[in-house]
Amino acid sequence: MRRHHLHNRSLKQGAGALRGSVAKLSIAVLVLLICTLSFLFSTTLTGNKGFTGPAEINVEQLWESADSGGWRPSSAPRSHWPPPPKESNGYLRVRCNGGLNQQRSAICNAVLAARIMNATLVLPELDANSFWHDDSGFHGIYDVEHFIHSLRTEALATMKQHGAIYLTPFSHRLAEEIDNPEYQRLRCRVNYHALRFKPHIMKLSESIVEKLRTEGHFMAIHLRFEMDMLAFAGLLYRCVDIFTPKERAILQKYRKENFAEKELDPEVRRLMGKCPLTPEEVGLILRAMGFDNSTRIFLAAGELFGGERFMKPFRALFPRLENHSSVDSSEELSTKSQGLLGSAVDYMVCLLADIFMPTYDGPSNFANNLLGHRLYYGFRTTIRPDRKALAPVFIARAKGKKAGFEEAVRRAMLNTNFGGPHERVRPESFYTNSWPECFCQTEAKNPAHKCPPDNVLQVLHNQLESQMTSDLEPQRGNRTSSMER
Repeated sequence: MRRHHLHNRSLKQGAGALRGSVAKLSIAVLVLLICTLSFLFSTTLTGNKGFTGPAEINVEQLWESADSGGWRPSSAPRSHWPPPPKESNGYLRVRCNGGLNQQRSAICNAVLAARIMNATLVLPELDANSFWHDDSGFHGIYDVEHFIHSLRTEALATMKQHGAIYLTPFSHRLAEEIDNPEYQRLRCRVNYHALRFKPHIMKLSESIVEKLRTEGHFMAIHLRFEMDMLAFAGLLYRCVDIFTPKERAILQKYRKENFAEKELDPEVRRLMGKCPLTPEEVGLILRAMGFDNSTRIFLAAGELFGGERFMKPFRALFPRLENHSSVDSSEELSTKSQGLLGSAVDYMVCLLADIFMPTYDGPSNFANNLLGHRLYYGFRTTIRPDRKALAPVFIARAKGKKAGFEEAVRRAMLNTNFGGPHERVRPESFYTNSWPECFCQTEAKNPAHKCPPDNVLQVLHNQLESQMTSDLEPQRGNRTSSMER
């Protein structure tokens, strides 16, 4: 009996060990499969470019805007869009959490929510203290008069603070994909027309752009190699151990304190394109594409994890690096460089740059909003590295296989979109790509895409003006407007 019992226990242990081996083998096969598919994708000649022979990228062409394909931005209404009723159902207050660009999306959603609810929107509150330690608020960043004036024909806006429905936090309370093009176009009118930074922020941003352009073109890069994003991505080890034990401990501690517990395999995540690029990888991509060391680059970034140790290889490839503090040493910017003001200035400089390159456009609201804004601003060139296709190329290089590296990088990049109109495919956000709802064609085959008369919004404004005039006619002695009340 004892021998039989031991025999059964041995069988169970053997079965457990076998299951463990099979599980490990399955993970290894999965990693190999992802790596192989990514490598094939990056090195084959598939895709809509149809190129053959050596992969070449015309850098001079990239300094110009992308081909519009006959499309132009237009968020004006194309169907019946009456002004909001004179009487609203009440007041809506929202508190927008997160960083500047998450708040920006929330404001667009709040205006749409007010329109749907027939509510008067109180100027949104910005939850600046928890994220930025900056109490500037909506009044300190955005042009309030312009915001209210722009929304006269969309949704009522007011300064009233009391007696309102209060929603907090308010970031993703509305679905991004709404089967109503007019609602989506309202979001674009808020995002790209009504939301304008205060005049002194616009002036400061334009001054920086002018200084950067004194010697020709410049590129802006959102270098997302910061502690929060590295910890979020689970990038603790990578395929090549680039972090010191102390740095790994810092990332692990930050992840444990700020994100839900989850088993992540860094190697698998990297092969899936889920990891931010290192500064050196960004430099190697640009060099492979044909940009030389004379390229002037504006860096929009917070505090880079690892500091100069990771920047040194990038700086060796591209020494002409600038940020808002190095271009403008004004006291206002130097004291608030990491707050809402610094983020707003970075946003505007990246919007106006000849080329914009995000190094991680996953859950990065800054990069995603800019991609959408630059698309709407006239299909301005963007360089969006395909991290999934590039991962096996960089892994092979790290293992010493450098032959054909630049060719493989170019092939991967030629399969990407450089800022032209393209179909929105999940998980791409509406705020990243508002095509086709917020664009039109003068010679459209589809009537839904035909450009409306240029004066549609002006007609709506005139309608509202005449309405307001007739309403005030009986009470000329009373000069107090509803917004002032």
